[in-house]
Amino acid sequence: MRRRFVAGAVAVLAASAGVGALAPSAGAAPTVDISVNAGASLGTVPSSGVGLNLGFGDEHMGDANVTSLMKAAGVRQLRYPGGSGADEYHWKTHTSGDGKGWIPSNTNFDRFMDIAKKVGAQPILTANYGSGTAQEAADWVKYSNVDKGYGVKYWEIGNEVYGNGHYGNGKGWERDDHADKSPREYGKNLVAYSKAMKAVDPTVKIGAVLTTPGGWPDKEKAPGDTADWNNTVLSIAGSSIDFVIVHWYPGGTTTADLLNTPSKIAATTSELRSLIAKYTGSRAASVEIAVTETDGVGSPALTSQAAALFAPDTYMTWFEQGATHVDWWNLHNGTDQAPTTVHGQTDYQDGGILSAGTCAGGKCQPPRDTTFPTYWGIRSLTALAQPGDTIVKSSSGNSSVTVHAVRSSNGGLNVMLTNKSPENAAEVSLSYAGFTPAAGAVTTVSYAKEGTALTTAERGTAVAQTLPPYSITTLQLKPAAGTASADKPTPVPTPTVPTPVVSGTTGTRAQAGIGAPVGQPTPSGTSGGLASTGAGNAVTYSAIGGLLVIAAGSVLVLRGRRRKALHGK
Repeated sequence: MRRRFVAGAVAVLAASAGVGALAPSAGAAPTVDISVNAGASLGTVPSSGVGLNLGFGDEHMGDANVTSLMKAAGVRQLRYPGGSGADEYHWKTHTSGDGKGWIPSNTNFDRFMDIAKKVGAQPILTANYGSGTAQEAADWVKYSNVDKGYGVKYWEIGNEVYGNGHYGNGKGWERDDHADKSPREYGKNLVAYSKAMKAVDPTVKIGAVLTTPGGWPDKEKAPGDTADWNNTVLSIAGSSIDFVIVHWYPGGTTTADLLNTPSKIAATTSELRSLIAKYTGSRAASVEIAVTETDGVGSPALTSQAAALFAPDTYMTWFEQGATHVDWWNLHNGTDQAPTTVHGQTDYQDGGILSAGTCAGGKCQPPRDTTFPTYWGIRSLTALAQPGDTIVKSSSGNSSVTVHAVRSSNGGLNVMLTNKSPENAAEVSLSYAGFTPAAGAVTTVSYAKEGTALTTAERGTAVAQTLPPYSITTLQLKPAAGTASADKPTPVPTPTVPTPVVSGTTGTRAQAGIGAPVGQPTPSGTSGGLASTGAGNAVTYSAIGGLLVIAAGSVLVLRGRRRKALHGK
């Protein structure tokens, strides 16, 4: 469910420089040096870090094959009721907007909680700020945690509230019925929501919506403002919140741009941490950072291989920088944009990880719930890490190959390598500190272009690997016999919090998606899979509660409003 697509713009990018500019020159590339310091901890993998958005318009989100796919992909958090639609959704009546639009009956809150239980995921809920009240939110907490005993901890107050038109973009993309749409008003009401909700359950955690540093409208001041959104909101509500929320839609003119954006996350996190420290004082260390929406929208690739490579790199980079939640947009989405070709592969221009089965431009997506490459990119994380594993320091000598490394609870070391070249294989040479790998061939779990599953094989060694073009390869290393790490993981020191120089980043948003065939083989030692909603060949568009509805037969895909031009004005 959410926002308007950047209709046409992405298609133009993909058809022009977005793809052509990425074509690498042929020829042998130099060996890329990879270093892994297993004794330098970057923290632990969050218990509910790998998340996914679910929208109340997705009537197939609870299908048995869909929940199985989500569980297999290691999804540990589910966000509901979905994007901009959350600011029009009334949980008690299960209605949106004026209540006249049709909403599937099987997507209400209790049904969502049943889905979360089946997936084994923690819920994160977005309270209706745009057309709701603090009392409505408090009643939701009571129903959830007192009456039903669900124990929902994380509550966002509104979606992208700064998109309400306050910064001179007309009515904006986000519903906000308050007469005063300023950050001052949001900060004041945020305090009221927090007070009312914690009066019901003092253990709940309340999240403040912030603008993404470097993305519009970050640093903007409208007439009458004395400061920008983030400083204003936190100066008023800093003592009333437990986490801050940003949405990460970095986009990019080319797929290479998209794949390089995770390098900006450290600077973004540094600025957020500075703001948190400024306004929450002694509580700063306990205030979490949640990225409750992200995907490749605004770039040429949404469902094709580049987006699949972007996904695990983005999750892991945010975790390395201390974020506790990262939620991909979306389970199912649908699209009104025709497919494009990105590096020889069809990209359905759909933000979901499972096919919605929709048609646009005379061309249709694969059957509903077919897994897109983005699904397998996310599922690749199951080969790298489990909640509680220790993330360790790693580095690459060339930006064409990214690396993330994790010490597993059994004393092993897993190393994820991503080759970002769409045409050329990459030779890598690996070195280790704080860990001595066993000799011989190693177990690898990989996902390559045109793949339909994760592939497990014995390939290469711990010190030398050949990475296929546009691929994700995870080495699952055992410690050498007789080394300390053969018995238990070596304790690792806590590193100094990085303070990188802040540079500009871009923010945008995305929507639901499409998927891949269900029933794919599950390689040994890995898990995977998510699924989607869909629509038939005949597609009807209508507006319900500010969301675009793509309906065919019994299928409903909501892909809410989208801000214009990558958060631009």
